[in-house]
Amino acid sequence: MNGARPIRALLTTLLITAAISLGLSAPAGAEPPNIPSASTARTWLNGLTVAPAGSMTGYSREKFPHWITISGACNTRETVLKRDGRNVQVNASCAATSGSWYSPYDGATWTAASDVDIDHIVPLAAAWRAGAANWDTAKRQRFANDLTNSQLIAVTDNVNQAKGDKTPDLWKPPLGSYHCTYARMWTGAKHAWGLTVTSAEKGALSGMLNGC
Repeated sequence: MNGARPIRALLTTLLITAAISLGLSAPAGAEPPNIPSASTARTWLNGLTVAPAGSMTGYSREKFPHWITISGACNTRETVLKRDGRNVQVNASCAATSGSWYSPYDGATWTAASDVDIDHIVPLAAAWRAGAANWDTAKRQRFANDLTNSQLIAVTDNVNQAKGDKTPDLWKPPLGSYHCTYARMWTGAKHAWGLTVTSAEKGALSGMLNGC
């Protein structure tokens, strides 16, 4: 199993290269709701409070409880997998048993749910540094399971892991054609939750939005 990881990483790199060379973007399909238009995102970005990143003191992922039950046996991860996938079939426990998932970050398509992560567009640690450290646990839980705003999306697992808790000045999706949408989603989530941005982060977002 461990030997398969380098092969998957190589295949992902080849898919990214091919997608970029062909100028491909994400196909029409499921995506997070309420993604603002580029013009709205620019307005919202200008309205966000600019502040230095806060301390990581006291942070842990456990302070953002997820994944929670959404309906019946389905938790947040399983709900997003069904929303963002195609022809997704689930068992009695709501675990995906078949389907396909297109990752707009890198242009890869996967047919095993285990190859897919549910990315927090604004990572939990980044949110902590941007104001969530001052929230109570109930609010952090709502943020970590936010299906209303442009905050959760199914993507290739190792691409999501490469992103980690980086802000857009430090990391962008490998597929350049997705930068506009990514900036719109990031700005929409920060606006919805009243989170701050650093000056470097705002500059990176502005650059991506200007390229829309």
